[in-house]
Amino acid sequence: MYRKKRIIAVLLAAFMLALLVGCVGKFDAGGYTKSLLDVTYKNDAQQYIELTGSTKDAADKIFEKNLDATMEEFENLNLPDELENKYRQLFGDLIRNVKYTVSEAKEDDNGNFTVDVSIEPLTIFDDTYTDFQNQAKEYATQVSNDVMNGATMPSDEEMQNHIYELYYEILNQDLEKGLQYGETEVITVHVNRGEGDIYEIPQEDMTALDEAMLSQTVLQ
Repeated sequence: MYRKKRIIAVLLAAFMLALLVGCVGKFDAGGYTKSLLDVTYKNDAQQYIELTGSTKDAADKIFEKNLDATMEEFENLNLPDELENKYRQLFGDLIRNVKYTVSEAKEDDNGNFTVDVSIEPLTIFDDTYTDFQNQAKEYATQVSNDVMNGATMPSDEEMQNHIYELYYEILNQDLEKGLQYGETEVITVHVNRGEGDIYEIPQEDMTALDEAMLSQTVLQ
């Protein structure tokens, strides 16, 4: 049970996002918000570069750092390189398939903005959890029966790798057959004007967006 909960927690861990800023001028808060989401999740950097003056290399690193953060816990598990790389590809594909719509920004009297972002959460983890539970139980039963019949008990590492391989196959099959999305949730993002006429989105707002991208019903 601990191992299964740990796997789910790892896969649903929030993608840590860097605090990014937009430069003042004729500031397009809605466009900036969309460009930040596009470069972070879609690896689409064009609008972000146009609005912030960032280089293509620096913008591309935003997506990669997001993906790196997702994979940090896997590095501590000492999974086989091939399996770890498969998870990295899988998560990259999932990130690129998140759905959101950015509404027009509203400005307040202090020159700050709010932007509503409508998110259709990916439900892949909800959709596959029962199948994962069932297959994990089948594997546990198989191991128990084999040991009772004289086989050597697999090591913790072998069982861990098998479980992660099992769950990867389940998730990848769901991805290949077509991802499903849940009911739309609206997150209000604040785009605040700070010192030096620099606009920024608070980290807590970025975290709220990130957590809404993937349904967490199975954890609740």
